[in-house]
Amino acid sequence: MLTSLIDSLLYGGFGLDPESRVSGALHFFLYDTIKIFLLLAVMIFVIGFIRTWLPQDRLKQWMGRGGLWGNFIAALFGAITPFCSCSSIPIFISLLKAGVPLGATFSFLITSPIINEYLVILMIGEFGLPVTVAYVGSGLLIGTVAGAILGRLKLEKHLETDIIDAAHADSTVIEHKIATRLRYGWDEAVSVIRQIWLWVIVGVAIGAFIHNYVPQATIHSLMEATGILSVPIATVLGVPMYGSCAAIVPIAVVLFQKGIPLGTALAFMMAMAALSLPEAIMLRRTMHLKLIAIYFGITTLAIIFTGYLLNLLAQVI
Repeated sequence: MLTSLIDSLLYGGFGLDPESRVSGALHFFLYDTIKIFLLLAVMIFVIGFIRTWLPQDRLKQWMGRGGLWGNFIAALFGAITPFCSCSSIPIFISLLKAGVPLGATFSFLITSPIINEYLVILMIGEFGLPVTVAYVGSGLLIGTVAGAILGRLKLEKHLETDIIDAAHADSTVIEHKIATRLRYGWDEAVSVIRQIWLWVIVGVAIGAFIHNYVPQATIHSLMEATGILSVPIATVLGVPMYGSCAAIVPIAVVLFQKGIPLGTALAFMMAMAALSLPEAIMLRRTMHLKLIAIYFGITTLAIIFTGYLLNLLAQVI
């Protein structure tokens, strides 16, 4: 139905040639933009509504138990919080102040930007459910294992003694009723869409351009030039390119359609989301450079491993 409406608008209303690249790019842009915003509005509202039942104080207790269980709970908590790498840092600090082990707090910090509600929603719409499940599972695995490794290294001595006071974490227990839960879901959807709408539009626009103007032969030549090193190269390139995953998902979809391996495209997305230069600058206020370097190094290796794993899984899924 949506496709028919867009066809009527472009080809009937504006009289564009259906075979032209311009009309193809406009059709791609309108269809994906409308679809993405509809998915975001509905799903973020539902997830926000469900989140009102999560016991915040008990989550902190579970994270503090130590072992892989604490890392997994922290990674899972990170997965259900809609934060980028920079906005996750205040929560990371509040967890440290609450006595949560360093390894568990890193599990949260790693997973939170990699897995977001809107990212998962976008991926379901663009890549399908099996790929999305594999992506979420790999993100949780990265957060759990990398955080556990960081915790075993006993790196607490590299934390700054004057950790930032402004943690911005609200630990107030709110007695919700159905009306307040619905309101929370609505506010969550509005807040997230306000933060990412521009990224969505920019990402879809770039994706539309690549889809209609970049020849598939060019994409294949880039693949052949990098070969087996495409995953680590994509990961390293993603680090300085800080931005929202909402912008890169449409681009990754098009690159995947053009022949870029799935794991390579998603490794780029994970690196851009979880390892950014602004994040490193903010973390410097809480920890020494050595700890930042170790954190970035272990997470980068985990993303590269996951990229190769997803490339293998893509041949089966």
